[in-house]
Amino acid sequence: MTVTRTLLTLAFISLFAAPTVAKELAYVANEKDDTLSVIDMDTMEVVNTIDVGDRPRGIEVSKDGTKLYICASESDTVQVLDLTTNTLVGELPSGEDPELFALHPDGKRLYIANEDDALMTVVDIPSASVVTQVEVGVEPEGVAVSPDGKMAIITSETSNMVHWIETDTHTMVNNTLVDTRPRYAEFTPDGKQLWVSAEIGGTVSVIDTDTKAITKKINFAPKGVHKDKVQPVGVRITADGSTAFVALGPANHVAVVNTDTLEVEDYLLVGRRVWQMAFNGAQDKLLATNGVSGDVSIIDVPNRKVLKTVKVGRYPWGVAVQEAN
Repeated sequence: MTVTRTLLTLAFISLFAAPTVAKELAYVANEKDDTLSVIDMDTMEVVNTIDVGDRPRGIEVSKDGTKLYICASESDTVQVLDLTTNTLVGELPSGEDPELFALHPDGKRLYIANEDDALMTVVDIPSASVVTQVEVGVEPEGVAVSPDGKMAIITSETSNMVHWIETDTHTMVNNTLVDTRPRYAEFTPDGKQLWVSAEIGGTVSVIDTDTKAITKKINFAPKGVHKDKVQPVGVRITADGSTAFVALGPANHVAVVNTDTLEVEDYLLVGRRVWQMAFNGAQDKLLATNGVSGDVSIIDVPNRKVLKTVKVGRYPWGVAVQEAN
């Protein structure tokens, strides 16, 4: 009787102490609707719409997975969304017209591109205060922080430059000239390369992070698409560093690139004006925002095919995924 009672008690405790496994959710910033669309990654359906600030663009989940940071560009702020309640709980100072930002690996600092002011604003998240502002080139947009946290880079669309900034001193230590209108930047997981898309140049520059020199420029030629429509924007690289995906804007394709050979292996047809992308936690799915068609393409990464197109708000721009826990 005692053994039975003990087993029942342990089972009861285990039942109620078991952690709740949350669903994996994707958040999509709709810049014309001033909303976020929330997609359940299991059903691949929109399950919620959240009102946010004016013209949301860049978004990213905090390192602990509890909050979402949102560039509300025309509200001149970075908003903080509590992902447990889906309510806005605060704001971070951002400078004027924040468009994109990068989160430091320690989760405590944001590096924000201020497009209208030719500045990069560095924000301390815990104190919600500006650490410093760094003068950069004209129309900064793409921002990335190296995996070791030592280097921040920012691209300037009009100056056609990549600016290299040390995170401990906030000193610009180098510049790399790339093709016309650089829009996005992504470090490889090992930190040895930086990939930078050039929207008007139609290329992605692969840059050696030690020498700050371009080692290869990747060109794109999806079948049946005029070269003027090939305008690379978002870049995402798998965690194992083997494959890169490049959103080609009004070419309406995502290119699949082998990172060893630096050759394009495939083109995936998606929606109109594909812009930014994000992996789910397992990296077996990739979400791509299609601004003009107002939807999101969900790509099967291993099989390199579009699984589903999900209708969201007007002009979806940024996308981020809160992983299940």
